[in-house]
Amino acid sequence: MFVTSQGHPYARFRRALTTSNLSVVEAAAAELPYVRLEDALAILALLAERGDPRFERAAARWVGRLLTETPADLGDARFALALVERLPDCRDALLELARRR
Repeated sequence: MFVTSQGHPYARFRRALTTSNLSVVEAAAAELPYVRLEDALAILALLAERGDPRFERAAARWVGRLLTETPADLGDARFALALVERLPDCRDALLELARRR
């Protein structure tokens, strides 16, 4: 992987998130070999903020990842579904669920 003077791809991705520019964030995410669950949540929250029509499908995929990548149970699944519908306001609570590894 070639690293430019702009830095490591993950650092560029994190900087892109601070812009809240969905196109820039998506381009930076495309450079990553893997998007962590927490980072996918940041993208999902941005989709919700923008009212992007891809939000519904992305939200379903994110909850699916949460259930497979963390020790979530059925109660957590219900909670995650309720919270994801309230993004971006409930991002911190979802982040807490995602960090349970």
